[in-house]
Amino acid sequence: MDRVYRYVGPGELLVAAAAQDGGRPLESFEAVGAWAARVSGEPFTYVVDLDGRLLVADRRSEHVACAGGRDVLGAGELSLRWTGAGWAVAEISNQSTGYAPAPGSWPAVAAALDRAGIARPGGFTAAFEFRHCPGCGQLNLVKDGDYTCCLCETALPE
Repeated sequence: MDRVYRYVGPGELLVAAAAQDGGRPLESFEAVGAWAARVSGEPFTYVVDLDGRLLVADRRSEHVACAGGRDVLGAGELSLRWTGAGWAVAEISNQSTGYAPAPGSWPAVAAALDRAGIARPGGFTAAFEFRHCPGCGQLNLVKDGDYTCCLCETALPE
């Protein structure tokens, strides 16, 4: 069973996002091509909704807005490239401080890419670990294996 990620960011963004429709679903070769032409190789925001659909939005968009304020199975940033045979992932990450998805969200992301007809690697090209600080509650992006809160220097859970 896929893990469900709830939004963990500022409440005002969640309120604003809940009033929106969410991102554009990529469910066909045509939809992927139209989106790829629009973003011209630039990275963009994605989420995988609870139905397993890949939803996308401009990179400047918040993940929670792309998800329409709903829970997700995965989230991050993605860029595509044309291979001559079809669209493929150029780069993909789980970088979303709004949902803080674990690297273990990859199977749900991979399934959504497969359904969209996008060739993919065997995992994230850049995977991130997130931890909430037990001392101050700050969400931290773990870098270089350093499990220390960037604000209060409390040890983060490994």
